[in-house]
Amino acid sequence: MPTPDTDSVSLKRAAAAKALEYVNPDMKLGLGTGSTADAFLDLLGPRVRGGLTVIGVATSERTAQKARALGIPLANLDDVAPLDLTIDGADEADRNLDLIKGAGGALLREKIVAAASKQMMVIADESKLVARLGHFPLPIEVTSFGHATTASRLRIAFAELGYQKVTLALRKKETSPYQTDSGNIIYDCALGAITSASKLAARIAAIPGVIDHGLFVGMATRLLIAHPGEVEVIDRQQP
Repeated sequence: MPTPDTDSVSLKRAAAAKALEYVNPDMKLGLGTGSTADAFLDLLGPRVRGGLTVIGVATSERTAQKARALGIPLANLDDVAPLDLTIDGADEADRNLDLIKGAGGALLREKIVAAASKQMMVIADESKLVARLGHFPLPIEVTSFGHATTASRLRIAFAELGYQKVTLALRKKETSPYQTDSGNIIYDCALGAITSASKLAARIAAIPGVIDHGLFVGMATRLLIAHPGEVEVIDRQQP
């Protein structure tokens, strides 16, 4: 009998395979970071070696290293923007296509790349689709200078917005603060259910010392959610 882990792997691969159907020759692709994005790269690599012509922009050093090993050509964002499509995973997604991202530590570059893309497609297994964001801690990337003071301002802001039972944890690698590819640090903020992602995002972004946060609001244009036996496609509703 398949284990939950093997089920998760197969669902991620199913979502990645569905995403590959939307990739056309000569596309400029944003390449996400994380286990589901890795599954997409694993499928894209053989297609590229078979003659599919694409150019990728990596959202992390980890993704860049994997893409090069698979023979996927890469370019600098500034040289090829705007991109046609970014394909990335998510830690949580709701049916409004709002996301929490950042478990892999690449949220800043992921957001820059997504914002430079005509479309952002999010691929995930069904466990990542939630009725309301907030079960997963929200990563917030801050400058290392005065980071404890920035964290205090974050606590005040959360309280003012009505988030009462909040835990902020400085992300660490072994005994030292985890450092992002851009040289910043991350606080993982357990807030509970998020009542207004857009309001929370704006409040966090206004705090000095905050570089960016893992709320991706109004950026994704399509979700591909893998369930056993099918991949559900959820498109952003046009106003």
